[in-house]
Amino acid sequence: MSFTDLFESGEHKRNLGHFASIASIASVDGTLNEVEETMLKRFARKLNIDESEYTEVLKNPSKYPINPPNSADKRLERMHDLFEMIFADHIIDDDERSLIEKYAIGLGYSEKLAEKLIKRSIDIYQGGLDLEDYRYLLNRR
Repeated sequence: MSFTDLFESGEHKRNLGHFASIASIASVDGTLNEVEETMLKRFARKLNIDESEYTEVLKNPSKYPINPPNSADKRLERMHDLFEMIFADHIIDDDERSLIEKYAIGLGYSEKLAEKLIKRSIDIYQGGLDLEDYRYLLNRR
């Protein structure tokens, strides 16, 4: 196995874990609605999750560990993806909030920073921002 294969394998595992986290948040209220299902399929394509992996993850998303990326920019992108899923129905409930807090800590944010990031993201994200606007507003003083 070449070094490139190892890198791609590790990256795919991180993507699979990230997709499982998105799926957990999507299904926290019991069933997937049409918007959540559409978004999950979009994230699966973006993260190179094939159909069999997609089905497996939806059966049991908690069996896939969080593999945090090394870059702060990638971690922020992952948080953005999760907020897109959470706000698919335009609200964030207590279960979703609890999951996103755990996920943020799993990505490597401290509890204090995770709390600040999530609070600010909720304030910002009510309007459905793209990644660049999200990044800009989070880092703005």
